Amino acid sequence: MTAPTVNGTRYPQPIEALLPAARDLDLPDGQTFPSRNRLMREFRIGAPKADDLLARLKAEHAKQIEAEQLPTPRLARGAILPADPDTDPAEPAVTDPDPLPDVPESEPPAAEPVEITPAEPAEQVTTVGHPDTPTPPTPPAPAEPSRPAVAWPVVLLALPAFVAIWSGWVGLGGLTGFGIVHPLPGIADGFSINSAITLPVGVETYGAYALYVWLSGRVPGPARRFAKWSALGSLAVGALGQIAYHLLEAAGVTAAPWWITTAVACLPVAVLGMGAALAHLVRTHD
Repeated sequence: MTAPTVNGTRYPQPIEALLPAARDLDLPDGQTFPSRNRLMREFRIGAPKADDLLARLKAEHAKQIEAEQLPTPRLARGAILPADPDTDPAEPAVTDPDPLPDVPESEPPAAEPVEITPAEPAEQVTTVGHPDTPTPPTPPAPAEPSRPAVAWPVVLLALPAFVAIWSGWVGLGGLTGFGIVHPLPGIADGFSINSAITLPVGVETYGAYALYVWLSGRVPGPARRFAKWSALGSLAVGALGQIAYHLLEAAGVTAAPWWITTAVACLPVAVLGMGAALAHLVRTHD
């Protein structure tokens, strides 16, 4: 059989009816309020109603503590104490035996003018950031424009090389069948040219141009690779041509062997093909 809750009934009571019974519950030492589970068990109520009841108990306790901590109001000197209901009304009220004399009110003295001196400007204080706060990186100072390297010493270096290379290729061309030709027959019969000059102009000029394209870095990748290997090949062919001429000239040979003649005769055609291919690759962006 279920035990009665409050006022001898088993049915849950409203909060106002349960509040006095909750105040009278016996609590263990050191505990100010009953737990929610105990309120639910003692009064047969649900969790929301137990929370509401516990909140009201805590609010009452807080108001009681606040009222106890309020300071006692002090009576002003000369004030009449309120009558105590437990005392005889025939007895005279106790007053302050030494009241302060009344001081006549007077106008306050006029305030003297105060000279205000301007304050000195405060020193500027540099705020130092927290050591853990990362400071923004300082932008690097702009580099001073450097002067480009001069190129005129290359002219002094090229003059003796030009004389040696020109004479070598022209001499080798003479040993391999290159010589005086009339390029404009019937038009200008008196105009003639030595075809041996096509060797130094073609091979060495292409080598210098391919070297410039390779080292410039301003061309597509395929053009740069082709210029690199063709420049190295052109310089190697030029060196071999100079070696062949000086060996033949030192041996007193008046006509070069057939395989040297074949290789030298193919040089103008090879230079024309490599020059056209390099010019096409330089203009291609694929």
